[in-house]
Amino acid sequence: MSGRSSLVARLFWTTLLGGGLAFWFGLPALAATGLCLCLILLHRLDRPRRFRRTVRRLARAHAETLALRRRQECFEDAYGNRIDDGWLRERDYFAERSILPHLDAKGFTDLADTRWPIVLDIIDDVALSVALPDEDEAPEDGIAYERFCAEALREAGWSARPTKASGDQGADVVAERSGIRLVLQCKRYTKPVGNAAVQEASAAARYWQADMAAVVSNAGFTPAARRLSGATGVLLLHHDALRTLAPIRRSRRLDAEPA
Repeated sequence: MSGRSSLVARLFWTTLLGGGLAFWFGLPALAATGLCLCLILLHRLDRPRRFRRTVRRLARAHAETLALRRRQECFEDAYGNRIDDGWLRERDYFAERSILPHLDAKGFTDLADTRWPIVLDIIDDVALSVALPDEDEAPEDGIAYERFCAEALREAGWSARPTKASGDQGADVVAERSGIRLVLQCKRYTKPVGNAAVQEASAAARYWQADMAAVVSNAGFTPAARRLSGATGVLLLHHDALRTLAPIRRSRRLDAEPA
């Protein structure tokens, strides 16, 4: 039943029931019926506010992740143009997968259909509201960036060390925590990271017999890298996420050859 049909039904049955009671009990029942009708209308008029509040609450539950993804997926190209296509895809994905099902469950389907731009604007606002560490703190030099990532893992309780420049078999950092071994590919880029880095991380996981593998970057990731990540189990992370990274169980996909 749509929101409008539901409202009409509530008004109809309230009026019908109230009219019957008023016939027996007179003015007090009539006044109570009028009050109920007013409350129903006020509740209806308040739906847009409750709709926005619900969207904002759901987005704030993932505020830090959204902020990280926005930072990671927005960059400047070689011509100085700001490219935010990756963030727009990420925002739409989050809205459709994490927001819309809750709105449907709460009876806001009609408002979601007509006010979808408001949903996207709220997600943007929430992502921008989080104060992230200064991006400039991440070194631009490749080796220094690997050490930076290793230090971030240590803050999360990992025993982490950068590997040697040669013979690392695709692992820039190897870390262990609670019996879980993690290998990192570290990419300090000015453009999205491609699927070659995912292939290297997957190969490094097999070589080091790691339980987890990740590509870490200050930049975003190409669609091809995301698809390969889903197929191989390699995580795609912003370096800020390393400070809270927890060990997880081994994914069988890390044992498989990348497609």
